[in-house]
Amino acid sequence: MHGLAHDHFEYAGFWRRLFAFFIDSIILSLLSTVILASIFGTDQLVKMHQISEFSQTDWIIVGAEQAIPALWTILFWIIFMATPGKLLVNCQVVDADTLQKARPTQLTLRYFYYLISLLPLGLGFFWIGFNRRRQGWHDKLANTVVILQDDSLDPLESYL
Repeated sequence: MHGLAHDHFEYAGFWRRLFAFFIDSIILSLLSTVILASIFGTDQLVKMHQISEFSQTDWIIVGAEQAIPALWTILFWIIFMATPGKLLVNCQVVDADTLQKARPTQLTLRYFYYLISLLPLGLGFFWIGFNRRRQGWHDKLANTVVILQDDSLDPLESYL
């Protein structure tokens, strides 16, 4: 993708974003498992998921299972304006007003606003399919949009 948002873009729709989410989920699941297994050992991870009482180590693992995806996602948004899944489907998370790179605090809040989108049976995510700008509740609250940029829409002069 050449440059930031410009005149030629579309809002990314529900299905494209859902596909990107599944890609990211697979990557993050594998990454988290490798990191946590290398730190705590596979026996500890398996044991933790089989018992009803958690030890202090188990609580640390649970915290890390939440922190790894949060840090990964927020850093990718800040650096690349998209997670690997969104990059694969040619999407960017941008400021809703300027269509330029969103601020780090805005992106951090966007991640935590996922909880608001998720809690009422995921209704905040399904909202993407009905909103004119394809914004979920987390996008509305963080003032972001997800855009699809197709390089074929760029004027030839932008490559010269």
